[in-house]
Amino acid sequence: MAQTRDIIVQHPWLNVGCTLGEGPLYDPTTSTLHFVDISEQKVRDVFHVNVDTHEISVEQYDDPVSCLALRRDGNGLACAARQGFALLQHSSLKYLSKPILSKDVEYIRFNDGACDSKGRFFAGTIYSKEHGIPGKLYRFDPSDDSCEIVDEGPFTDSNGLGWSPDEKTFYFTDSLVNIIYAYDYQDGDLSNRRVFIDAIARGLPEQTFCDGLCVDEEGCIWSARWGGSRIIRFALDGTIDFQIVFPTALNVTACCFGGPNNDQLFVTTAHCGAIGGDATRQERFPDSGHLFLVDLSGKFRGSKRYEFGG
Repeated sequence: MAQTRDIIVQHPWLNVGCTLGEGPLYDPTTSTLHFVDISEQKVRDVFHVNVDTHEISVEQYDDPVSCLALRRDGNGLACAARQGFALLQHSSLKYLSKPILSKDVEYIRFNDGACDSKGRFFAGTIYSKEHGIPGKLYRFDPSDDSCEIVDEGPFTDSNGLGWSPDEKTFYFTDSLVNIIYAYDYQDGDLSNRRVFIDAIARGLPEQTFCDGLCVDEEGCIWSARWGGSRIIRFALDGTIDFQIVFPTALNVTACCFGGPNNDQLFVTTAHCGAIGGDATRQERFPDSGHLFLVDLSGKFRGSKRYEFGG
C-alpha cells in the first residue's frame, strides 16, 4: 500500500452503544444527524441527534431500517427496511414497495442505499449463502412508483453506494468480496460495470471488508472498513491517499459528511459481537458501537447528498 496521510481519532463523539450502527445521514436544515442500529433484537432503533446540543431521540420499529434518505418535502424520512422501500412518519413505517419474494424475505433483507438527483432510491440486498439467494441492486422511482432490479449480481452483502459529483459514475460495494464497482450512470440507468477498487489487491488486510461509503467534492471515495478500525480515502485513480484510524473501534461501518460547511465526517461503528463476531474483542476495542466525529475543515468537503423524491 502506498504512503498515506493519517488521522488518528482516539475517542468517540457520542457513546450510543449500538449493536450495528449504520446509515449516517446529516440534515443541514435542522442540524440533525440520523442513523440506525440494525440490531438483532425484536425492536430496531433509528437515532436522531441534534448536532448542536447533542440531544438524542430514538424511534423504534419492528422491521430493521438499514439506511435513510431525506425527503424533498421535509415530511419525515425515507428508508430501505427489511422488505423494501418505505417512509418513516410519526414513528410508523409505511412500505412503498416490497420487491423481495415472499419465499426469500425470511432469509435476506435490504441493506444500504441512497438517492440520485432525480429522487430515485437505489438500494441493495444482502445474500443468503445457505439458501442460494444472491444480493441484488434495486431502483425505486417515486415518479411512477416503479421498482426494478437494475443489477442481478450476484452480490454478497450489497453495501456502500454513491455518485461522482457530476453524477456520471455510480459506485456500489460488494462487501464480502471486498470490491467497489463503478458503473456509467445516465438518468437512472446503469451500464458498464467494472471493478474500481479491489481492496485486497490494494494491500488492505484480509478479514477486513469494504462497508459503507460517501463521496467528497473532488469525487474521491471514503470507504469504511469493517474489522479494520479505519476509513480509507480512495483517490480518482483508485489509489489510497488518506485514512482515518479509530484504535478503539474495530468495526467501522459507514460515514457521511455534514456540518454547516459539509466538512465534518460522522462515523458509525458496530459492536465486536455483531453479526456473529467475537464479543470478547470488545475489551480491546471498547468504543465499537459508538459514534465518532472527525473535523476535516480545511482538508475535505463532502459531495451533495440528494433527497428522496416521494
